[in-house]
Amino acid sequence: MKFNISRDALLKPLNLVAGVVERRQTLPILSNVLLSLEGGELALTGTDLEVELVGRVSVSGASVDGDITVPARKLVDICKSLPDGSEIEFSLEAGKATVKAGRSRFTLSTLPASEFPSVDESPGELSLEISQASVKRLIERTAFAMAQQDVRYYLNGMLLEIRSGRLRMVATDGHRLALCTAPDPVDAGDAAVIIPRKGVLELARLLEGEESIRLVIGSNHVRAVNTQYTFTSKLVDGKFPEYERVLPKSPDKSVVGDRLALKQAFTRTAILSNEKYRGVRLKLSNDTLEITANNPEQEQAEEMVSIDYQGAELEVGFNVSYLLDVLSVLNGSQVRLSLADSASSALLEEAEAGDSLYVVMPMRL
Repeated sequence: MKFNISRDALLKPLNLVAGVVERRQTLPILSNVLLSLEGGELALTGTDLEVELVGRVSVSGASVDGDITVPARKLVDICKSLPDGSEIEFSLEAGKATVKAGRSRFTLSTLPASEFPSVDESPGELSLEISQASVKRLIERTAFAMAQQDVRYYLNGMLLEIRSGRLRMVATDGHRLALCTAPDPVDAGDAAVIIPRKGVLELARLLEGEESIRLVIGSNHVRAVNTQYTFTSKLVDGKFPEYERVLPKSPDKSVVGDRLALKQAFTRTAILSNEKYRGVRLKLSNDTLEITANNPEQEQAEEMVSIDYQGAELEVGFNVSYLLDVLSVLNGSQVRLSLADSASSALLEEAEAGDSLYVVMPMRL
């Protein structure tokens, strides 16, 4: 195996692939990146057995096909340390990989490509074309609501649902829910799968530009393919909660306010909220929202915000972090908060027709 490639051309796909590789592995092969050269195209593969990423890049000049695995992190660090514009010469002899650039020479240990594990290669049951920007928006609008290490493992991920030609992503940790629907209809059958947390975060890292991407959904994996890479993630084997049942059905109190003004007021009151429970009290009266926070040190913060609200006075408590997460991903100038009473969940959305809905459960304060 032998090829020449510019440092800058190699570094981008190598960085993406190395991001999937876990630093501490029980299997040494999983710390390696698989290099496969065929017909002038170099494929770089990294996996942690849950997520797999294959990046592709063309090599320059004459080359000798072959495949081998080398330590991912060391190869990244070598490429990063070389000067911009360097030409890298990679060769394989007697089980050792040699990387040369200018007067620099590095010899790396290798493991055979035959030992490298591959994620499911089945063709998939359903596929669709969609713009990368659209998928990235769905993830950015909902990913923050995924659980992190919940015993209900099906919450440690995101629901990707296709129903009646509509693509939607939903995430919940049991205390709040985020939902975003793609504006354009998709030409595909119905499906509902749970992508694990790491798969969601790695996929978001890859998506950029308006170029389309092909999503392939199988019984136990989801794959995203474009000209530069193939990303595969195993699916979570579980049943996602019936999220539509937690959407407030008839909230009769509607509050409309300036999103940035509310975000700034919540940010300031959060400073003196209880560090563990993060609770703030909202008191609604005609055209005024009073926000208060207390903590065990007997400190208190108060904010008054002008809003559009006509109705009975109401007091309700929320985790301020949950409210700030929602206000940070929305981008409309006005936000609408709908609720029925102090014991019911609040529904947040952009005041002008948006594609996202957020549900936040109340707190007893």
